[in-house]
Amino acid sequence: MTTFASPTQGGASRAMWRVDAHPGAVGPVHDFDREQVWSWIAGAATVELGGETYTVGAGDTVVMPAHTVRRVLADPETGYSAVVMAPAGARALAADGSGDEYGVPPWIA
Repeated sequence: MTTFASPTQGGASRAMWRVDAHPGAVGPVHDFDREQVWSWIAGAATVELGGETYTVGAGDTVVMPAHTVRRVLADPETGYSAVVMAPAGARALAADGSGDEYGVPPWIA
């Protein structure tokens, strides 16, 4: 993760960061309390979102609604790069509906 904008970098009300995933990388199953917008700039991925599965690549954008379980899996041959935006202070949540919070990831803080 590479942070481009966040509250700790000058008071932004939105956080923006870049995700660079190596080929075959598998993200965790999790949730967020705020909407996220992911835009792929290179490579490809499979997005599991709210029980649906999407194949995405450079030029695609996925809006991930709040309180919708998600996971992103990098293409096994290319990996991916994406730019993501979310409201500052967005909190990661457990995917099991328990309400457990993982907190605000450092690239959003």
